[in-house]
Amino acid sequence: MKYSTKSILRIIFYPFVLLKREIAKRRLHYLGLHNPKKLASILHYDYCKRDINWDNPKDLNEKINWLKFNTDTSPWSDLSDKYKVRSYVEKCGLGDILVKLYGVWENADDINFDELPSSFVLKANNGSATVLLVKDKNTLDFSKVKSQLKKWLKARFGVMEAEPHYLSLKPCIIAEELLENDNSELSTSLIDYKIWCFNGEPYSVFTCANRSEEGRIDLLSYDMNWNAHPEHNVFSDHYRQCTSNIPKPKSFKQMINACKALAKDIPQVRIDFYEVEGKVYFGEMTFTSWGGFMPYYSHKYLLEMGAKVKLPIVKNIN
Repeated sequence: MKYSTKSILRIIFYPFVLLKREIAKRRLHYLGLHNPKKLASILHYDYCKRDINWDNPKDLNEKINWLKFNTDTSPWSDLSDKYKVRSYVEKCGLGDILVKLYGVWENADDINFDELPSSFVLKANNGSATVLLVKDKNTLDFSKVKSQLKKWLKARFGVMEAEPHYLSLKPCIIAEELLENDNSELSTSLIDYKIWCFNGEPYSVFTCANRSEEGRIDLLSYDMNWNAHPEHNVFSDHYRQCTSNIPKPKSFKQMINACKALAKDIPQVRIDFYEVEGKVYFGEMTFTSWGGFMPYYSHKYLLEMGAKVKLPIVKNIN
């Protein structure tokens, strides 16, 4: 078999390419531990193609990052914890919208699958995309599942993402009820209703549907009157435009009321919900959506949302 010169050069230099990637990865990991603000600047430029204006932040991404490094984010830690936040939701009088909890474990070996129902969800309290949907536990390879859970527990989420408020979370695995998708004609997966709240008031929504195993998502933005605004989004192979509008959920008013209770006195937060047979369920609270480097909104809309965030007057804590 004959190889082209290009193929031969690719084979020769491939080890050097891998070495270069590993060096870059280690540099980012070092910055994440020792200078996360510098890492945030790098990631923001990589994803948004603009430098962060640290002195006078304007758009939502910039303000999220400014809040990360200039304010006390300890409340973010507790409310970003997918287990601890349940107590906050109950404290706000909204325990009825919590998904049923089956168990919580700090060690994957402590999980007794015999005590769990036939279907459930396993998730890490401190990560992103660390979710395992179990539709029939009889099909599980328990040793393989536990091995995956152990990796989640060991991972230091927040380092490479320049999200230091996650580093104080004590990792654990939680098991919750598996919510059934009753909108199969609209989406192959459960629809996420993600509501942006600024200074305690709901402002806009974006829906996520048709999640694939490869991570692709169909999304679309809506205002609070449920008018679709595709012009607010930047679509890609990963974030695709919904082929049809998602109907306003029956429990939308309840979602709005829940947002007002949960987001009270908070400059900015994204609160996620699900709906099954007209009943609303709480998903999570996120203070650094996509790390504060969201590529799926137009810059114009990021500026519009950023203008709604009132930054506190504080001394720089760095």
